[in-house]
Amino acid sequence: MIVADLSQIQGRTYPARRRTQNLVGGMSPIQAANFAMGNVTLEPKGGQVPWHNQEQEEVYFVVEGEGEMCLGTERIAVKSGQAVYIPSGVFHQLTNTGDRPLRMIYVYGPAGDVAHWKQELEGTLPKAGIDVPALPVGAQPQCTKKP
Repeated sequence: MIVADLSQIQGRTYPARRRTQNLVGGMSPIQAANFAMGNVTLEPKGGQVPWHNQEQEEVYFVVEGEGEMCLGTERIAVKSGQAVYIPSGVFHQLTNTGDRPLRMIYVYGPAGDVAHWKQELEGTLPKAGIDVPALPVGAQPQCTKKP
């Protein structure tokens, strides 16, 4: 039996003020062909999964905290207990708008790396409204580098 223990997974910290811990896929001991899964913690007041898209379809499930979810041209407030479906190819962003960390679980399929992780670390993440479609009106700005 293969077990991934969240308390034992260091994960990776990204410039947009979040830590991602792979539970299935990535550096996790659990590998699956059809999906990947992980825990993400966004720092208070602005920690973010920046504006990006990917080939895989995905779900974000907010475990704790509150934030702003942008999906295509839509923008809504999200809170613990809510899940958001992200269709393949649609630009999306999640920003922590609260005073406490926002924790969410992502699941996407099929498994494999998503380009925005590497782009963010390299500082080459495409900029909303310049290189890729603009964020919805009124959205928190996209974080493309460490504040």
